[in-house]
Amino acid sequence: VQLQASGGGLVQAGGSLRLSCTASGDTAGIHAIAWYRQAPGKQRELVAYNLNDGTTNYADSVKGRFTISRGNAKNTVYLQMNSLRPEDTAVYYCNADWASYSGDEISQHRSWGQGTLVTVSS
Repeated sequence: VQLQASGGGLVQAGGSLRLSCTASGDTAGIHAIAWYRQAPGKQRELVAYNLNDGTTNYADSVKGRFTISRGNAKNTVYLQMNSLRPEDTAVYYCNADWASYSGDEISQHRSWGQGTLVTVSS
């Protein structure tokens, strides 16, 4: 599975952006897609995730402001970010957890997209 993230940019505080992550390859095995972010000098942190059964979860810092959703084709996931704050400035990465099958064996994998920069000015 390969992931392509897009949608980052420069926005003023209080503004909105929508990030997109499109998966290609063996997408039928994907069971979870998530967004992470990494701010300068900080560790990468989980922002939100979406499971195939529709379950979603968010970091406390973005609850009520960010929404993760799947596109109709299910191989695209969006992160709608509203009421952006300067502390949301980071490189945002999407990842996918997916399974592959070979006979009776199931292997678990994780793929990462290349990251898209979000800069929120005060």
